[in-house]
Amino acid sequence: MNDLCADIGYKSIKHAGEELCGDHVDVVNMEDGSTIMVLADGLGSGVKASILSTLTSKIISTMMAEGLSIEECVSTIAATLPVTSEHGVAYSTFTIIQLVRNHTAELIQYDNPHVILIRNGDVTDYPMTEIRIEGKKIYRSTIRLQEDDVFVAMSDGCPYASADVTYNNDWKREDIAQFVADMSLTGYTAKVLCTMLVDECDKLYGYSPRDDATACVIRIRRRVPMSILFGPPADRDDCDKMMSLFFSKEGKHIICGGTTAGIAAKYLRKPLKAKMAYDTSSGVPPTAELEGADLVTEGVVTMSKVLTYAQDYLKGNESYEEWNYGHDGASRICQLLFEEATDINFYVGRAINPAHQNPNLPINFNIKMNIVEELSSCLRSMGKQIKVSYF
Repeated sequence: MNDLCADIGYKSIKHAGEELCGDHVDVVNMEDGSTIMVLADGLGSGVKASILSTLTSKIISTMMAEGLSIEECVSTIAATLPVTSEHGVAYSTFTIIQLVRNHTAELIQYDNPHVILIRNGDVTDYPMTEIRIEGKKIYRSTIRLQEDDVFVAMSDGCPYASADVTYNNDWKREDIAQFVADMSLTGYTAKVLCTMLVDECDKLYGYSPRDDATACVIRIRRRVPMSILFGPPADRDDCDKMMSLFFSKEGKHIICGGTTAGIAAKYLRKPLKAKMAYDTSSGVPPTAELEGADLVTEGVVTMSKVLTYAQDYLKGNESYEEWNYGHDGASRICQLLFEEATDINFYVGRAINPAHQNPNLPINFNIKMNIVEELSSCLRSMGKQIKVSYF
């Protein structure tokens, strides 16, 4: 293992008039630190395509995670899936990117637009070897990973996107590659890059796509640790232990909760300064300043907002501009956790806040614990390494 990691994001839009998308993406994180991403494009659109792509991606990702070869995967797909009456074949097209312990990328491509590699901000060619499996032409590549490499996989609904029945020759794979290359220089996350790409395709389709369109972006980056302190410990005697462990961790430190911040200030022997001026329109309580901490916010209300943003991030990412450009506590936590951090340590206190026991307030101890569990789950789904310690 090295100190590189993969930031992975994907987004789809479905064929106009269809209930289901005919593309499907699966990401499997393995115990040895390797990652397998499969983007499958079911033939046609709608329910049949959705079933074909889902089964294809599930079968391939599961079998490859168990160490089986691509030949065995393709043979299994051909033998397992039903043959479509329209096309006479038993599986969808697919793109596989396997990141082997974050040292190398193994690319396996069948009939999807070829994966784009962006290195140092430039579109970069890479070698491909043609093989035949079950009569299908498949391309394999092995690429040594470098920091800031960006891989873009897509279904064939992305190139040539047009609002009418003619192909848009101003939006070929090469144009998509340059579009993402230009955006990659800004340092955007994989999720933001794929969102921008798919949204651009949607716009070119006149917001009425004539095909399912999916993009998956993988960005290789250095690991960035971060720690977040949320609530005081159940036993007051554990305060120093909790603070010592929290502040000894490498990386940035976020403190959530007024009581918690007060304990941290006492431990650091530094003054806690409240910020009186803040944006009331967000509905998020104001932040504070404490030397030795990178961000100090209110607790449950702020973290509830962070959880809402995290859930949206994993879906349509519709709230991106709201939190990305926001200056309130919740927005700033999102900027740190979603865009910067790769390894996040939660230090969660189990103390019950007497103020939260007011029956007129929609806050209680269980809500606080649920926020931690659900937010941790969302962050894991973003590809973050999460460790939660309770006190």
